[in-house]
Amino acid sequence: MSSHLPMLGAREARGRRGEDFYETPKSATRALLAVEEFNGPVWEPACGYGAISRVLERAGHEVISTDLVQRHYGIGRIDFLLEQEPRAPNIVTNPPFKLAEEFARQAVRLTTGKVALLCRLGWLEGRQRRRMFEALPFARLWVFSWRLPLMMRIGYIGEQSSNAIAFAWFVFEHGHSGPATIGLLHEGMEWNKQRPATTN
Repeated sequence: MSSHLPMLGAREARGRRGEDFYETPKSATRALLAVEEFNGPVWEPACGYGAISRVLERAGHEVISTDLVQRHYGIGRIDFLLEQEPRAPNIVTNPPFKLAEEFARQAVRLTTGKVALLCRLGWLEGRQRRRMFEALPFARLWVFSWRLPLMMRIGYIGEQSSNAIAFAWFVFEHGHSGPATIGLLHEGMEWNKQRPATTN
């Protein structure tokens, strides 16, 4: 079960999310595909420059890529939180951290298969998010057993350091009931290249 979100104005939404953009390491998406199968096309609604989408496509998936900002990859100027019609049965994305809950609720509302969100492990915390996890079909938590490379904002030229933040894939699956299970992702995990992606 999911609830409808209050509608944000496009200008307000862009102002809240305009700078909250980080490229996703390829290893993160490859690890997800090693443990999860997606039946049918996948929508990446915060595609950026295609970091997640390109890995999905190389694994044989049909991917619909959109983004709030026109970055010359996928379809730009598409505000995911204002979308009313589904574009694919599954969603895989690295949502803006400040709007991760809104993305989760909207993604579940617009899909019929799976939703996989790359978020900080600490996203589990909080009374409000507990209510969200209880209301949505939260099926699996895939925790990275290694620290992902530091995800920097595009264009950042300052000092870089190692990543001290733990990340995980939060997977919601329509039809799931009961508590979520927890699994570990290991560095270097890859999807089974002998197993074709399911696209129907």
